[in-house]
Amino acid sequence: MEKIKDKRILLGCMRISGMDPKEREKLIGTALDRGINYFDHADIYGGGVSEEVFAHTVKEMGVKRDEMILQSKCGIREGRFDFSRDYILSSVDKILSRLGTDYLDVLLLHRPDALVEPQEVAEAFDRLEKEGKVLSFGVSNHNHYQIELLRKYVRQDILFNQLQFSIMHTGMIDAGLNVNLKVENSVDHDGGILDYCRLKDITIQAWSPFQYGFFEGVFLNNGKFPELNRAIKQIADKYGVTDTAVAIAWILRHPARMQAVIGTTNAGRVADIAAATDFTLTREEWYEIYRKAGNTLP
Repeated sequence: MEKIKDKRILLGCMRISGMDPKEREKLIGTALDRGINYFDHADIYGGGVSEEVFAHTVKEMGVKRDEMILQSKCGIREGRFDFSRDYILSSVDKILSRLGTDYLDVLLLHRPDALVEPQEVAEAFDRLEKEGKVLSFGVSNHNHYQIELLRKYVRQDILFNQLQFSIMHTGMIDAGLNVNLKVENSVDHDGGILDYCRLKDITIQAWSPFQYGFFEGVFLNNGKFPELNRAIKQIADKYGVTDTAVAIAWILRHPARMQAVIGTTNAGRVADIAAATDFTLTREEWYEIYRKAGNTLP
């Protein structure tokens, strides 16, 4: 399990279904060449096609199963969420079939289900583990009480929690810096999930690391954020890397040892981003970026 938690960058495969096959091979090949062998899927990505074309591509490339870490998610259905035992089990069987593998390294429950019956989740996890179909488990976008509810019944450790986090989406940090203040950033929208995950040894996987808002766009090279981009460029020039590497390095600098899920389909950008693991931002640089993103320290 440590080899999975030690991986700092995941390649998200949400958008690969519509790629040209040669470009898709180039994307995956570049990731592997740069040490990124952890691939994040979900049964809803491309309606399942993303998993199918990924499996076809790595087979054509001759990539061996033990050279990859495969993670997928289930639980989102048309107009609802579904963490029922039978749906989890059937979803995993279909995921395995599409990915052409006998097992997943990681299965995540995809966003919370308001009607979750944790006993059923426990039954599903036990069966999947017993049959060797899933080696480890996690969740996405869960708060600490939702995880605690699962932990009361689920025998396996909850090891991962996918949460939106970027330089311009910092709610998990803002509230902790503004405790006991009557300012906007003191409002805790996340229930202390960052510190909870650190206390429980749950690895946060940061999704949409270049986005601001909820899929409103990227902040890099965006005229709306001139001071932030100037600060990032200065730091990028210092380390001889791109702005994308700095944006990921900012996430990786946090002592929670988060993982970053990148969703680019550009092979060159993958190579640029991979450089984020080659340097470490100083404390001064980290806070400089945080402040230039529009945050005021108390």
